[in-house]
Amino acid sequence: MTPLTARRAAIAGVSLSDCGRVDEATPYTLHAQAARRALADAGLDRALVDGFASAGLGTLAPVEVAEYLGLRPTWVDSTSVGGSTWEVMAAHAVDAIAAGRARAVLLVYGSTARADIGAGRRTGTLSFGARGPLQFEVPYGHTLIAKYAMAARRHMHRYGTTIEQLAEVAVQARANASANPEAMFRDPVTVDEVLSGPMIADPFTRLHCCIRSDGGAAVLLVAEDLVPDCRTAPVWVLGAGEHVSHAAMSEWPDFTVSPAAVSGRLAFERAGVRPQEVDFAEIYDAFSYMTLVTLEDLGFCGKGEGGPFVEKGRLLVRGGELPVNTDGGGLSAQHPGMRGLFLLVEAVRQLRGEAGDRQVRRRGGALPRLGVASGTGGWFCSSGTLLLGR
Repeated sequence: MTPLTARRAAIAGVSLSDCGRVDEATPYTLHAQAARRALADAGLDRALVDGFASAGLGTLAPVEVAEYLGLRPTWVDSTSVGGSTWEVMAAHAVDAIAAGRARAVLLVYGSTARADIGAGRRTGTLSFGARGPLQFEVPYGHTLIAKYAMAARRHMHRYGTTIEQLAEVAVQARANASANPEAMFRDPVTVDEVLSGPMIADPFTRLHCCIRSDGGAAVLLVAEDLVPDCRTAPVWVLGAGEHVSHAAMSEWPDFTVSPAAVSGRLAFERAGVRPQEVDFAEIYDAFSYMTLVTLEDLGFCGKGEGGPFVEKGRLLVRGGELPVNTDGGGLSAQHPGMRGLFLLVEAVRQLRGEAGDRQVRRRGGALPRLGVASGTGGWFCSSGTLLLGR
């Protein structure tokens, strides 16, 4: 990654589309809705957008979606590495801005994942067929959730992590969602309710797993010379890291270490900050175990200490030592597929002080200064981590 010394990049506009149940929408209309709102949030005209990044829709995502939005960018990115795509794309956009190849880069995503399944439409797959490195796993029905469940079981076996500790992640995510009017599920749940739910893939019951929703998100990154023209206070990208690990589970060296161990180390080094300085974390949480192991790998606790770390309300917005997934995350707020862009939207809202009843406060009531967003793709196949600051 190019050092962030040439021309700094800031996030100037963020927005979600309508989320949850959006039966009347198409993925394209959700892209457009989120993009319009993010540009309005920044107070910038669409004509200034000269960079565009999109994935997850069609075979020519950045071309098709850019056309739909009326954009003709001179810098594009279609990197697709699963849920971490958007953190990786943001890092690429920062590089492009630093190098002078773009001044305003729009990242946008939209999906009707819930509506598609409800209507019997399966528009994509995460197993990529039975070719290439996965051909030895797919015939045995090795599903995505089974891969996450295997990793969780390994962590439990090696470190004594308990199912109750994993359930705490879901309980606290729901508590944070209760203060988010945009969250799909806001009613509180208990550890007992998580444990007694229908088994999906041992050890995960239903509430250990992300929800399925419709929705979109957009983030606008700008060069520092455009910041004075924006209506919002800038949120600076201080450091970024990316890493890919494996596709086949047999090529994953250690089920208890996620690729965030590398992307996080790089992001913190490049930002010149330590985990102890971070005020909150937005972490990709398709399953409860993802939150726990990513906290370890980002350095918030030692390897194997994630179970005790997530206990006693530490992840709560209200009273938690390290608020995590402050909007409720994929476990409770929304999860339309590649959720990494939603992490950036929430992080920016927190740093601006725009999160309402779920606003993170430092001691004395001050707004947070530093946040981390870390996305994970596939079955711990990839990771992208960003350090953001006011």
